[in-house]
Amino acid sequence: MSILSLIKGRGASGFGYGSTADQVLHGIDLHGQTILVTGCASGLGAETMRALCARGARVIGAARSIEQSTLACAQIEGEAHSVACDLSEPASVRRAIASVRQMGLPLDAIIANAGIMALPQLQQKHGYELQFLTNHIGHHLLITGLLDQLAENGRVVMLTSVFHNKAPRAGIEFDNLSGDKGYSPWTAYGQSKLANLLFAKHLATKLPKPGQTANAVHPGTIKTQLQRNLGSTTQAAFSFLGAPFFKTIAQGAASTCYVAAHPQTATVSGAYFADCNIAQPDARANNTELARKLWETTEQIIARFPDHSGDTPQW
Repeated sequence: MSILSLIKGRGASGFGYGSTADQVLHGIDLHGQTILVTGCASGLGAETMRALCARGARVIGAARSIEQSTLACAQIEGEAHSVACDLSEPASVRRAIASVRQMGLPLDAIIANAGIMALPQLQQKHGYELQFLTNHIGHHLLITGLLDQLAENGRVVMLTSVFHNKAPRAGIEFDNLSGDKGYSPWTAYGQSKLANLLFAKHLATKLPKPGQTANAVHPGTIKTQLQRNLGSTTQAAFSFLGAPFFKTIAQGAASTCYVAAHPQTATVSGAYFADCNIAQPDARANNTELARKLWETTEQIIARFPDHSGDTPQW
């Protein structure tokens, strides 16, 4: 049996590597549900939004600009509302929170899909390494700011990556969140993705209502806009070496849709999923003390950002 045939098998859920978003949602009625998806402008976010709308969900699509979000939502068959949310700008995130609140709709799921990957050179914003700021801090701010909007059985789905295992040895370098003391593209990306996993696991212990859940998802290796920041040589190597194992975008969105909307995952919380099945993450992802420290540190960081939540919402 080949490696590919093993990879494409199905797990206990009945789904697996080759399952698509439409397949995992087949027969599920999402009419009456409202789901927020970040990074809706392309790739996995756009496919996730399309698949959920196809089953009747009302989707709120968030992208870095209102123009990107509006264009993405206009291409969806179904009810889709656009919101601007630049996760690297706390003021933009707070305006997005205000926009969603003004809609007055309980959120049946929040899908933290957006992200940036392996920036070749150190980039900073507001004093923090850009991947950590965008992938982790921005989503932490957005989700905690909307927890009182989360429905009684609402679900939070954090997209992480198998590359969370590339995080620094300590897991999170709390003394180097700026990157000034040393920077490696994949180590920094791994740290931000481990942070996504730790956030989901800790959030699962803090959700205010017993029916609410929080989980993390590795979508698989997919060629999307996420690779846009890689250098041309790295992109070529990534494509050549990874091509036999690449999922399609429809397959990549499957685990997200499965965790966000399938009845099988309604009561699962604090787990890590890959290929539509519970998987085992790196041991550091199960470090409850590390998760607690990350949460507290992130809350302190967020508290130092000026609050412009009274600015005009963009939607």
